[in-house]
Order: sequence, then structure tokens, then C-alpha cells
Amino acid sequence: MKVNRTDAASAYLKDQYGIQRTPRTLAKLRSVGGGPRFIRVSKTEVVYSTDDLDNWATQLLGPSFANTAEEHKAAA
Repeated sequence: MKVNRTDAASAYLKDQYGIQRTPRTLAKLRSVGGGPRFIRVSKTEVVYSTDDLDNWATQLLGPSFANTAEEHKAAA
């Protein structure tokens, strides 16, 4: 399992998915909820697994469609 510290997780989300979440925002989401799952490795340090980042980003972005007809059918 590959893990990323908060700054690397922020860069990974931007590079892989175009999702811009600063390290500070990820820290806030750890507190209030709504962010990717994380692993606490010490009192002051957390890491994010690449799998958890991928899952969170996929849920955030939603499904993909081959064409607009398919999109409209899914929305109905």
C-alpha cells in the first residue's frame, strides 16, 4: 500500500484528477468530515493511502458517460 503525507496527497489529487485541495483543506476535512479516509501514524502525523485517495476522488467526480444520451438516461 502506497501512502502519502498530506502535502503529497494534495499534489496527487491535483495531478491525477485535477482536484485542488490544499493540505490545509485536507486537514480541515479530517476534522469536519467529507474528505478522503486517512491513517493516523502519530499524534501529529497522518497519511493517506493512494487507494483511499482514488476512491474519494472517484466518488467526488461522479460517474463517467460515453455520450450525453447516456448521461440523460442516468439522470432520469
